Amino acid sequence: MPLSPSETSELLRQLDHRPKKKLGQNFLVDGNLVQKSVKMADLSPNCPVLEIGPGLGTLTEKLLLAGHKVYAVEIDRRLDAHLRQRLANFIESGQFDLLRADAVKFPTGNLPSSTSEYAVVANLPYAISSAWMEGILGSPSLPIRMVMMLQKEATERMLAKSGTKAYNALSIFLQTSFRQAGYHSVPGQCFHPAPAVDSALLRMDRKAQPYVFHKTARTLIRRIFTQRRKQLGGLLKKESKEVQQRMSSWLEKNQICPTTRPEKITAEQWIELGKLLPTVEE
Repeated sequence: MPLSPSETSELLRQLDHRPKKKLGQNFLVDGNLVQKSVKMADLSPNCPVLEIGPGLGTLTEKLLLAGHKVYAVEIDRRLDAHLRQRLANFIESGQFDLLRADAVKFPTGNLPSSTSEYAVVANLPYAISSAWMEGILGSPSLPIRMVMMLQKEATERMLAKSGTKAYNALSIFLQTSFRQAGYHSVPGQCFHPAPAVDSALLRMDRKAQPYVFHKTARTLIRRIFTQRRKQLGGLLKKESKEVQQRMSSWLEKNQICPTTRPEKITAEQWIELGKLLPTVEE
């Protein structure tokens, strides 16, 4: 069971650890939400699980007791040491693989690259949620399911539709590969320390035929959205001649006016552009 706020404070004191805001360290202290995360994931016991930022190990232990092999990435040295002590038996048996690293640089930890069927279940550190998501969407294989605790504002950006202010490059990359399959609002008092914002538990399932943008397309779309208020006709003039030609063909084929702004383009239309762009090695 998760520790209460006072028990969490005491354990952190014993570990001589102060939650780091820059790492997004907010520890879940609501047992119902730990159970809900596992239930929402609805995974068979033989499905490997990737966990980012396991922290004090509450969710990790629940996943391990459910029979999953867990691959986790934890950047904090003290929390890494605590996890290795608390979950030593699972490490020794090979059921728990813990990598101390930056999850943005190692988005899938020690998960074997040949693994095609795995899930993500994590209380994602808010400070890295978008950057980590970009990494997982560019990994060799996509998870079959992701159940993530996120800042509510982050979920709004991820689920945003074209034509809205929250719509961005990550919205496109995520929604062309995954569909929303569950959502649960979570108030700040369910964490220690309590964040000043609300959170949400989000489930995303991999589509039957996901579309993954190649590196050239991802880089271009991100660059375009840094100037989202400018018109596409003007933006394409800043690209190489080859990209200009392909973007011009894309605009014409899809009957998109050059005065259109990036946020008005649907995910399906961005896919059409991705297919026209030259690819490079990842």
